[in-house]
Amino acid sequence: MKLKVFLLIPLACCSLLYGCGAGLTDAYDISQASANIMIDTDEDGFKADGFASALCVPETEEPVNADGVNAAAYGLFDIESQTVVSQSGIFDQVYPASTTKVLTCLLALERGDLEDIVTVPEEAAIDVSGSSMADLKPGDQLKLMDLLYGLMVPSGNDAAAAIACHISGSIDEFSALMNERAREIGATHSHFVNPHGLPSDDHYTTAYDMYLILNEALKEPDFAQFASQSEYTASVTSADGSVREVTWTNGNGFLSGNFSLPAGVSMIAGKTGHTNAAGFCLVLAETAPDGGEMISVVFNAPTYEDLYNGMSGLISKGI
Repeated sequence: MKLKVFLLIPLACCSLLYGCGAGLTDAYDISQASANIMIDTDEDGFKADGFASALCVPETEEPVNADGVNAAAYGLFDIESQTVVSQSGIFDQVYPASTTKVLTCLLALERGDLEDIVTVPEEAAIDVSGSSMADLKPGDQLKLMDLLYGLMVPSGNDAAAAIACHISGSIDEFSALMNERAREIGATHSHFVNPHGLPSDDHYTTAYDMYLILNEALKEPDFAQFASQSEYTASVTSADGSVREVTWTNGNGFLSGNFSLPAGVSMIAGKTGHTNAAGFCLVLAETAPDGGEMISVVFNAPTYEDLYNGMSGLISKGI
């Protein structure tokens, strides 16, 4: 039987408030979020053929196997069986914080050349308190390959801005590309206004959309390489021609050793995120003890410990 459901258009106006612990207003018409999810056409005639043919599709909007995780939204997706093992609030709008960079990395891999020499633009000089940075300065030059490590290992917002300007010429143009690519993937209830995830009322996603985005990113052969390193040292040429080495470390608690994955589980790739508005966030792809692959997503956990303990508990539901 061929499954089919209509594409739901994102809300044109969203009243989004910072620090909303239980997530934002519903992104989906939940009455149509069923086991029959598959994209047909939208009002502009856009069609994504076979959208759900190899995806995990939730059978209900209600929480499923959802005890023990302290977070506003989360989901565990079994790639092999194409099932949603656990879910809660996966269709609710949430702030993605730096998990945004999964999509930024995907677009850079699709549109750029890893050997490109990128000049860091003025837009990379981000003056936001607590902003995660890769210690790049306007005028610095480095390979796109190194810049992607700067994006994914220390979660550099300066690296994200440099990538956006290199790929599209400006942050606004790159954001438009992000929204176009998200729509192609089927992540139609997300909206992005920057490549790094710094807070904006108009920058949001859902746990299900982030599963779709990470699932698509994993199709790029080089993606996991950038999204699984605990440390990386890059060579950067400064504007005055001098060369310096910059070493970055990953804040992912599973890579740092601060927390452990369940026994027999290994990480394929992942991205953290945190702002006051978003809470603590983490998206992971992992291999189960039996060799099966899963994607797990946790958004808006109240503490660092809740995030990693919750993610470990969530993954345990699938093994």
